[in-house]
Amino acid sequence: MKRTGVFLLAAVGAWSLWDPSAVAQGKPATPPARTVPARAPAIDPAALALVKATSDKLAAARSISFVTCGAFDVPARNGQPLFYFTRSEVLMVRPSKLRVVVPGDGPPSEFYFDGKTIAVFQPYTDLVATMEAPGTLEEALEAIYKKAGLYFPFVDFIVADPYETLTARLTSAFVIGTSKLVGGTETNIVSLSSKDTHLQIWIGVDDKLPRLVWATPVNRPKEPRHMVEFSDWKLTGEVGTAEAFAPRTSESTKQIPFARPESLADKKH
Repeated sequence: MKRTGVFLLAAVGAWSLWDPSAVAQGKPATPPARTVPARAPAIDPAALALVKATSDKLAAARSISFVTCGAFDVPARNGQPLFYFTRSEVLMVRPSKLRVVVPGDGPPSEFYFDGKTIAVFQPYTDLVATMEAPGTLEEALEAIYKKAGLYFPFVDFIVADPYETLTARLTSAFVIGTSKLVGGTETNIVSLSSKDTHLQIWIGVDDKLPRLVWATPVNRPKEPRHMVEFSDWKLTGEVGTAEAFAPRTSESTKQIPFARPESLADKKH
């Protein structure tokens, strides 16, 4: 899928390198002993190995379900970044089924793909948009981006080959260290960068599953930064019936075009 790798984040948050005692005494902050060597290779094989392990595990699963809690920032009129949170409940069955239910602070939405038809349903307003899209999940994801600008921030982890997507056009990759503060487990922290994006991923040491992603665009200050936290991973659980991948519409549900929001707004004027 061409529109992947939109994820990537900065190498190390500055706060994680502070020495609290030095700051309290008014001294310059001193990085901890464990830092990236000055002459480390631009693309460290150890970092790629960690990404490969999680990618292989995800690619081998017939069905995957998980929950994400995400955040992104949008500038206000006064320039202040405003942060918004989203939640996604995801069920994917290879090679061509996907359900994404998005409850949240705003109107909820639901996305369905059953291998033949894509549907986006808004229960609150009782509106549905559909389009025919026979093919694989990757083809469907590409189609919804081209048609309506719809993109899921976790998409790099559910495609057929996550490793190829995550490591395409890399300019640097290295292992930052480990953490016991994310996802209720010990994680390895990996930095990946391309010319377009910086990515920082927390990957479970034992289960090899992604737990947290911080992403920031490179040289695109108007585009939002993203955070996605993963939980409730199930790789051998629910497969779902045909009804699980179809919107729960009724006779009163209004059909609207499957298109970018701005194009729909233009048609109203």
